[in-house]
Amino acid sequence: MTAINWKEEVQKREAEILAETQRFLQIKSVLTSTEKQEEPFGPGIAQALHFLLNKGKNDGFSVKNVDGYAGHIEAGEGKDLLGILCHVDVVPEGDGWSVDPYGGEIKDGKIFARGAIDDKGPTMAAYYAMKIVKDLGLPLSKRVRIIIGTDEESDWRCVDHYFNHEEMPTMGFAPDADFPIIFAEKGITDVEIRQQPIEGTKGSVQLTSFVSGRRYNMVPDLATAVLEFHSETDIENKYDQFLKDQSLKGSITDKSGVYTLTLEGVSAHGSVPDKGKNAGLTLLRFLHTLELDEQANQFVGYANAYLVQGALGEKMGLNRKDEVTGDLTINVGIMSYNQEEAGHFGLNIRYPVSAHIDDIIDTIKEKSESYQMTIKHFTDSKPHHVDQKHELIQTLQKVYQEQTNEEPTLISIGGGTYARALEAGVAFGPLFPGREEVAHEKDEYMVIEDLLRATAIYAQAIYELAK
Repeated sequence: MTAINWKEEVQKREAEILAETQRFLQIKSVLTSTEKQEEPFGPGIAQALHFLLNKGKNDGFSVKNVDGYAGHIEAGEGKDLLGILCHVDVVPEGDGWSVDPYGGEIKDGKIFARGAIDDKGPTMAAYYAMKIVKDLGLPLSKRVRIIIGTDEESDWRCVDHYFNHEEMPTMGFAPDADFPIIFAEKGITDVEIRQQPIEGTKGSVQLTSFVSGRRYNMVPDLATAVLEFHSETDIENKYDQFLKDQSLKGSITDKSGVYTLTLEGVSAHGSVPDKGKNAGLTLLRFLHTLELDEQANQFVGYANAYLVQGALGEKMGLNRKDEVTGDLTINVGIMSYNQEEAGHFGLNIRYPVSAHIDDIIDTIKEKSESYQMTIKHFTDSKPHHVDQKHELIQTLQKVYQEQTNEEPTLISIGGGTYARALEAGVAFGPLFPGREEVAHEKDEYMVIEDLLRATAIYAQAIYELAK
């Protein structure tokens, strides 16, 4: 058999790949509330799922919609199943974009949109990779199935539902992280912490409300606090100087002694909190310098004692680390406060494979008690690790080296991909070494050259794993 030039096959379809990727990115597939049973995560996500399933059906694949929670597109025959796990949902766009976050605009060799790199662009790369294998009529001994999730950025209800109704692939990969190969992922726990209200609190400054953050797994890029002063204050000059010292933007307005403070931070993925600038925690640092009422002082004091400048868990007593997956990290993704209900924190914790969730939760409980804080709820996704001698990893290493002439090193991440839903699954691209990580950030993009390179790599990987 003549050797297949995978890059050439991708080049033949370049115009179509880019046009269809733009169409896909123009669907605002953000989680929303819904009353329709067939749209469990809202109409935008349902539209994105239908887009892919209809495309697969029109291209001659076998497709299935699993109750609106997920779907799949399948080719080939055989007992064994190769899974490629993708997702169509995206995090909210956030603020400060220089382009339309759902425009799919192409400029400077990049395609811009929320989801361009996480995970709609890579999903299209995987789809066209499977289509190339199908178009070439290559014989396969396994079935190949793109599994389409719809709730990856939130609670993974999609994969839970899917695997309660559909078979588990023999092996597979998720095109939703970095190249070369991610063989280990940290454990992920979301922890909801609630403050117990205190009656009759007093202070020279009343914190009426505080809000920052949209999702556990995003570094908040905006925070707002409303303060009421019972005496004269130089709060405006003090806050302006604080913003200057922090090299951040913000504002303060006064309406009859009620001051509204805003602060702009820098968003980033929750797995790398130090890469962003947490607007909420930064504003809480400032509030900690004021003589707040007792309840607010407790809320602000807790944050400053354990969370502000504590992204590695050291202030909480959670500094855990191992050689496989590195440091534990804490992202404070949600913060809110009002006088009636008191305070609320939402923590996104990424912990190494050697750490234990029970130890983490017990430590947080112990630290929180003196501040009248309690854990109301937590979720946990265990760490994931595939042996480096596994057939899956050996094959993907071979493909990556042949396609790039680069060393196919194995790496671990703090992010969680659908790979951990598989018994034998790894994350495989699409971010190439040296490229900027822009997932969950404003002006998210994917380099077009990388989109096409990834498509070629995925096409060869599908063939090598399923032939």
